[in-house]
Amino acid sequence: MRIAFLIGRIIFGLVHVVFGLNHFLKFNMMVQYAGSKGVPLPNLAIIFTGLLLVVGGVLILLGYYPKIGVLLLVIFYIPVTFMMHNFWAVAEPMRKLAETTNFMKNMAILGSTLMFLMIPEPWEYSIGKK
Repeated sequence: MRIAFLIGRIIFGLVHVVFGLNHFLKFNMMVQYAGSKGVPLPNLAIIFTGLLLVVGGVLILLGYYPKIGVLLLVIFYIPVTFMMHNFWAVAEPMRKLAETTNFMKNMAILGSTLMFLMIPEPWEYSIGKK
């Protein structure tokens, strides 16, 4: 089970790091999308959310201050999920389905992120392991 947790943690952390790096690598596209969803100050929002994802993902990946990593990801997921995937405000059926799917996906990831809080520290195979 320890190896399974390590593999899952690596996957989980890396996915968030990649998502965060995309905020910077595809900055203009991300800013335009955020702006189209009514996000205030989309340039700053994309930088801020990109940092939340990268730092949160790295902390969980390494097991170094994982509770801070969880906090950063929660700070990302709550507003982003409700602002960017507001399926209840979408009339067009295909777009509504896509937004509903993304909303539910984000809620599932948020739930999994919160479950990390129950794992005693230090985590096995962690930078923070004593």
